[in-house]
Amino acid sequence: MSKRLILTVNVTTYPAQGVDGIHTKAVMIPFSAEAVGDYFTGRTIFNGTDTQISKDSKFSLSARYLLEGTDCAGARCRLFIENVGTSLDSCAPTVITDSRELAFLETAKLSSTVECVENGVIVRIFEE
Repeated sequence: MSKRLILTVNVTTYPAQGVDGIHTKAVMIPFSAEAVGDYFTGRTIFNGTDTQISKDSKFSLSARYLLEGTDCAGARCRLFIENVGTSLDSCAPTVITDSRELAFLETAKLSSTVECVENGVIVRIFEE
C-alpha cells in the first residue's frame, strides 16, 4: 500500500535552550515553518517548539505548532500539528483543524519523515 503525501513543512530552527538535570536533559528548539502541498498552504502563526527529553538511554521528542493558511478549497483555516516520536524516523503526527476539507486528517493514520537541512529540517507528513 502506498503512502499519500499530505504536507511538506519547511522548518527553520533557532538556537536551542535547555537544562541538564540530575537524571534528565531537556532541550527546547524554537522554529518557524512554511507548509506547502495539494491540501494546504500556510505558515506558522508564531514559533513552534520541538521539545527533546533524554533520560538514561531513552529519548523522546514532541514538536508542536500552529499553521494558518488556505485549504484545497481555497478557504482560510488553521492546522495544529503535534509530531511525537522516539527518533526522527519514528514520528507520528496528530492534526487538529477547523477546515471541513481537511477534517479527515484528525482521524487519518499519519506518519512523517524528517530530513535535516541547513538551518532546519523538512518534515513530510503522509497518510498511510
